[in-house]
Amino acid sequence: MGKGGGCVPSKKRVPLVASDDPPNAATDAPPISISMEDKSPSFGDAASAVDGAASPIGKLKIFIVFYSMYGHVEGLARRMKKGVDGIEGVEGVLFRVQETLTAEVLEQMKAPPKSEDIPVISAAELVAADGIVFGFPTRYGCMAAQMKAFFDSTGQLWREQKLAGKPAGFFVSTGTQGGGQETTAWTAITQLAHHGMLFVPIGYTFGAGMFKMDTIRGGSPYGAGVFAGDGTREPSETELALAEHQGKYMAAVVKRLAQA
Repeated sequence: MGKGGGCVPSKKRVPLVASDDPPNAATDAPPISISMEDKSPSFGDAASAVDGAASPIGKLKIFIVFYSMYGHVEGLARRMKKGVDGIEGVEGVLFRVQETLTAEVLEQMKAPPKSEDIPVISAAELVAADGIVFGFPTRYGCMAAQMKAFFDSTGQLWREQKLAGKPAGFFVSTGTQGGGQETTAWTAITQLAHHGMLFVPIGYTFGAGMFKMDTIRGGSPYGAGVFAGDGTREPSETELALAEHQGKYMAAVVKRLAQA
């Protein structure tokens, strides 16, 4: 086992998505390939609860559901959709969650207006997704209140376990390097656990891009990420590329599960 925490994959396994920039054995950490067994997970009686699953006819839908105050998370979301759409038979659909702050407060915080081309999602609409990726900024190592309010509105789905078995992932934004790129996603896993959803981290499948230290880079094995700083820093190309990779990776996982 190398420093990256990976093991040599079995020859019987097939990598889901390979990075365009795989690690160099001479200069980077050992190659790491995240794979899935040929066998799909079985949920027993719980499978019948997911009666809102999308039909195998037509494209599989991955909902990219996010909250973004200054546009950093939205930038990752749009690039992630490009990655999802790059996998044949899968389509990324962008949604934002309802804002909870008043217009007056947002004006004082100098938050730009929300993008009109991205609709607000309701909790009930989640049932139609084949997979979901949630994006949000951090608040003291946890998801922002706007995203938490959205999860709190999913009580009826939880009671009926309508989301059980759906793959889901996270991407985040933090203001500082110690702001919670990992813990923000980690503390959000509890929401998925109560719904019986399947957490899909990206691990180190991005290859060498996960090990480079020459520039500031958000993101972690839990998912893509961006450092927003004081709000003026824009996502770097590396951060955007990681978001695109996560979109491809999630799409490949959802497609594999649908074909099992």
